Amino acid sequence: MTESDQALAERLQKRFAGKLLSTLVAVSEVTIEISPADLLEICTALRDEEEFAFGQLVDLCGVDYSTWGHAQWQTEAANTGFSRGVAEAEESQELSWKPRARFASVYHLLSHSNNQRLRVRTFPDDDNPVVDSVVGIWSSANWYEREAFDLFGIMFEGHEDLRRILTDYGFVGHPFRKDFPLSGNVEMRYDVEQKRVVYGPVEIEPRTLVPRVIRANTDDPVSEDTQH
Repeated sequence: MTESDQALAERLQKRFAGKLLSTLVAVSEVTIEISPADLLEICTALRDEEEFAFGQLVDLCGVDYSTWGHAQWQTEAANTGFSRGVAEAEESQELSWKPRARFASVYHLLSHSNNQRLRVRTFPDDDNPVVDSVVGIWSSANWYEREAFDLFGIMFEGHEDLRRILTDYGFVGHPFRKDFPLSGNVEMRYDVEQKRVVYGPVEIEPRTLVPRVIRANTDDPVSEDTQH
C-alpha cells in the first residue's frame, strides 16, 4: 500500500460518506463498492471533480461469483481435485472479502492528471441483473457493456444498442456464467451439401482434466542418438 493509494481511499470515504458500501486498499489497488442506485451519481463525480479526475474508463467487465471461494474442482485425472491455490482467509485481506451477490459489474478507471487508478464494483440483483449504462459518462463503455451483457447477461439500462458482440447470431445463454456447460449447448459445423452453417446437439462428453507435461530429465547425459 502506498501513501497515494491510502490518501485516495480517504478522500473517497470523505467525499462519498454514507454511500460507499466498502473501501479496500490491497496490492497497491483501491477498490470501492457502491449500490447500483448510486452508480451514475458517483461515477459522474469521479470523472468531473478535480480531486479525482478519472477521465478514462480503461475497462468494464462482468463477474459471476456463484462459485467464489471453492478451492478445488473434481477431475478425471486426480481423485483429490485440482487446487486453485486458494489460501485460508485469515492469511490474506483480499480473500477475507465476500461478494455481496452473484453478479458484479466492475469499472476500472484511470486519472491521467493525478496518475491514479480506481476500481469501482457494484452488485445488481441476482434474478434480474440490471445496472445503469455509463456510456453517457465514458463513451468507451459502449462495447464493454455489450460484452458484459453478451457473456454474463448483465443488462445496462439506457444503452442505445445493447446486443451481443462476441457470440453468434441466435446464441442461447451467456457463456461466462458459471452454470453454463463447458461444452456449450449446441454444436455448429459447415454442411457442404447445404452450403451453410448448421446446428446440432452436442456430441462430445464434458470432461475436466489436469494438463500433464512430460519433460526429459536434463540431468541425464545426451545420448549419441539424440545429438543429431
